[in-house]
Amino acid sequence: MKYLVGVFSDFAKIKAITIAALVVVLVVVLIFYVRGKKRRYDTRTIVYGGLSIAISFVLSYVRLYHMPQGGTITPASMLPLFIYAYAFGPAAGITAGVAYGFLQLIQDAFVVHWAQLLLDYPLAFGALGIAGFFKKNLPLGIVAGGVGRFVFHFISGFVFFASYAPKGMNPVYYSLVYNATVIGPELVICLVVYAIPQVKRAIKVLSNPSAL
Repeated sequence: MKYLVGVFSDFAKIKAITIAALVVVLVVVLIFYVRGKKRRYDTRTIVYGGLSIAISFVLSYVRLYHMPQGGTITPASMLPLFIYAYAFGPAAGITAGVAYGFLQLIQDAFVVHWAQLLLDYPLAFGALGIAGFFKKNLPLGIVAGGVGRFVFHFISGFVFFASYAPKGMNPVYYSLVYNATVIGPELVICLVVYAIPQVKRAIKVLSNPSAL
């Protein structure tokens, strides 16, 4: 019971400005949905992009495990953005990922340098949109997008957080292991959830505009 309370405890830490940003996203989504009937596909792109960002953000605060120096394992918080990129293409996916990265920056910033900010937020999460290049193989897209995010966190780790490495450990190796420990389980969870038949069917419908 104590563990379950801890999993959801970070919801209490969500800032008012972050909630406001999420509300703005959802209001914009609603406006485009109501007014965009003549440009249905563009409307779908915007509506589903906003919803994907919102769902990913909420899932990111269901934290199954906290790493000591930052980073968490969540119940597939990256998956909505992977699915969005797969359904609407890499440009839309990267844009949504960058927007999501800035939302995480607003809520939970840990910044030591402007370059680290770019690496750990817009670039790392924007890389999730790489999944959009794999239109015939979403699992491969999930892995590719996750590896893309890993690369940016990895570079940030050994350049800007070398002091966190245990004494005598190479900072490059430390960053490699640390970030793989965070992102590896996240990718496994995303792949497991994707493998659920009902999820696969939902993705198939989302990827086919004529199905709606």
